[in-house]
Amino acid sequence: MHHHHHGHEHHEHEHEHGEPDQHGNPKDLDAFVAKLEDPARAEWQKPDEVIDALGVGPEDVVGEIGAGPGFFTLRLARRARHVYAVDAEPRLLSVLRDRLAAAGAKNVTPVLGLTGHPLLPPGACSAALVVDTLHHFPDMTAYLRELAAAMAPGGRIAIIDFHKREMPLGPKLEHKVAREEVLLAAEQAGLERVDELSFLPYQYFLLLRTRT
Repeated sequence: MHHHHHGHEHHEHEHEHGEPDQHGNPKDLDAFVAKLEDPARAEWQKPDEVIDALGVGPEDVVGEIGAGPGFFTLRLARRARHVYAVDAEPRLLSVLRDRLAAAGAKNVTPVLGLTGHPLLPPGACSAALVVDTLHHFPDMTAYLRELAAAMAPGGRIAIIDFHKREMPLGPKLEHKVAREEVLLAAEQAGLERVDELSFLPYQYFLLLRTRT
């Protein structure tokens, strides 16, 4: 049974995207996509400011990890030379592909990654964006190491995720990944912290770089 959620029903205070199945994926894809694409999300996710902070310009090739239905992807596509939109859930990539076709965005390559590996070409990306995806990685350090290998030398990586505290938004507390854990994993993966931005109300924003 699929329950279709229509636009007028808002689930702002729901902690989870429906109950996940054994793969951690929501059974009700429609509701999940609606939640990720909720116009209210732009208010607190500030996508354009995030893309500015990452410094994405017409020469950049961006690896987007956890692209989902494309909340950031379509915005990135308008600013970057090319976007590799990585997700480990084929159903979400199929939604993304339809949206790319509708938007006429031809500079995006959807990539069906693994939960433990982005499957990006080595050295292909000058910038990467990882938003609210860390809790899916079986081994964060290993994943970041693989992501680093997909970066050009000195490539920059923005990692944005929910603060590990109780909030009206975001996953349950036990699914949140603490900022300190990310910094440690990044260091172990050979990445250096360039900056940390604090303009997002619910999330930390770490700007990292691969060592040249």
